[in-house]
Amino acid sequence: MEKSYRAELVGAFGCPIDENPTGVVEEAAFADKGLNYRYLTVKVNDGDLEAAMNGVRAFNMRGINLTIPHKVKVLQYLDELSEAAELIGAVNMVVNINGKLWGENTDGKGYLKSLNEVGVSPKGKNIMILGAGGVARAISVECALAGAAHITVANIVREQGEELVNLINRKTNAKADFVFWDHPLEIDPATDILSNATSVGLYPHVDQKPDINYDTVTSHMVVTDVIFNDPNSLFLQEARMRGAQTVNGLGMLVNQAAMNFKLWTGVDAPVELMTKTLRDEFHLDA
Repeated sequence: MEKSYRAELVGAFGCPIDENPTGVVEEAAFADKGLNYRYLTVKVNDGDLEAAMNGVRAFNMRGINLTIPHKVKVLQYLDELSEAAELIGAVNMVVNINGKLWGENTDGKGYLKSLNEVGVSPKGKNIMILGAGGVARAISVECALAGAAHITVANIVREQGEELVNLINRKTNAKADFVFWDHPLEIDPATDILSNATSVGLYPHVDQKPDINYDTVTSHMVVTDVIFNDPNSLFLQEARMRGAQTVNGLGMLVNQAAMNFKLWTGVDAPVELMTKTLRDEFHLDA
C-alpha cells in the first residue's frame, strides 16, 4: 500500500471545551496502536453546531465527540441513532459511516463501568441524580435499564426534569420521581447512590459545589461525580468527610473514551495506557 500523508480525523465539539483532556487520552491510544489518527479539540459556540457538523462530512472525519451544550441539539443533524441514544435523547459521540452520521451515547455505559470497577451495581438501588441534561439522561436511563429500583431526578428546570422522569417511567421498569431543585436539597436517607450529573464544579469553577445539605449525606451512600477536572471536586470532598464512598469522573471519562476509540477505529482500546495517561495528566498517584 502506498504511503498516505492524510491523517484520519476525530475530535470533540463543545463550549466550554478548553479544559477537556479527552484528546490527550485518545492521542496516546492512537500512538500506542500505530494509528495515523488525530484528535481535534474544537470550540463550537452555541448556534454554530450545524456548520460544525457539516464540517464533519466535508472533512471526511471519522467521527466526533459532543459535549456541553450540543449533546441534545446534535440529534437533528444525524442520519441514524443507536437504540440507547434514541431512548436517552442525547448523543456524546458520532461515527461517520461512508457519509452517514450515526450517533451513540457512551456516557451512561462509561458511568456504569466505573461503578462496576469499584464493586458497585445499580441493581435494586435507590438512586438520586442531580441534573437532567445530556449526561444525567444517559446515566439515569442506563441505571434504569441495569435494574435500579427507584430514581429521583433533581433539577432547577422543572420541565426538563419532569420530562426525564416521564421517560424513565414509560420506557423502563424503574420507578422515578422529580424534585424541583430551588433550595438546598435534602438527600433522602434511603438513597444508595447519589450522582452529580451537573457541570457544577467543572474547571475553572472548581470552587463551586452543588447546592445540597451535605449533612444529609451518610456513610452508607456511594457518591459519584461526573466532573473530571478537578477530579477531587468539592462535592466529593464533602461526601468523603461524611464517610461516603466516592467515585470521581475519571473512570467514566476513560471508559467512554475507550468505547469511542473502538467505534471509530475498529481496534480494541489500550485501556490501561489510557487510564495511566489521564492520571498522569492530572498528576495523580497510581
